[in-house]
Amino acid sequence: MKRSLGIAAGLLLAACSSMPAWMPGSGWTTLIDGEKGMDNFSPVGDANWRAEDGAIVADKGKGGFLLSKDSYRDFQLRIEFWAAHNANSGIYMRCSEPKNLTDKTCYEANIFDQRPDQTYATGGIVHRGKVLQPVKAGGQWNVYELTARGSKMTVVLNGTKTAEIDNVEFPSGPFALQYGTLPPKGEPGGAIRFRKVQIRPL
Repeated sequence: MKRSLGIAAGLLLAACSSMPAWMPGSGWTTLIDGEKGMDNFSPVGDANWRAEDGAIVADKGKGGFLLSKDSYRDFQLRIEFWAAHNANSGIYMRCSEPKNLTDKTCYEANIFDQRPDQTYATGGIVHRGKVLQPVKAGGQWNVYELTARGSKMTVVLNGTKTAEIDNVEFPSGPFALQYGTLPPKGEPGGAIRFRKVQIRPL
């Protein structure tokens, strides 16, 4: 009996040690989990955010955001998202003007496979960090791992580092999930879905 308990305890410890660092209990807070979590954000702009099919979704409107209710300085973000091939979305971080959310008042980790200027397409930090390794996100589930520590910010998409900057413009602020329109006419972009959003202060 004691031997069985010892084996079971050993297996449990091994399982715990092999858990990914982002699992609950490792300092992470889950803000969106499936269809739950919209109450952790404030809607800004015109987008039809809703819970649907195990995720938070937007696919219509003139462009809008889900803005986090809390502000963050140094952090890691882990986000699972699905983007249509023609989606224009992004993760806006350390937003300096929460009432004026743009890619110039926030750092934006882009989700826009069809961006006319591919310099800052999916995986880039718009205006600041060129795409180091192009990765297409359309039509599949993806994982963004975003790290902000001091002036340094790193973007990892599906395990590939796609952008890295050293920039001191915005030291802290809330973050936002975007549903965007398509240039040049502002037509609605394709659907964006978020099924997991987790953050860990550093």
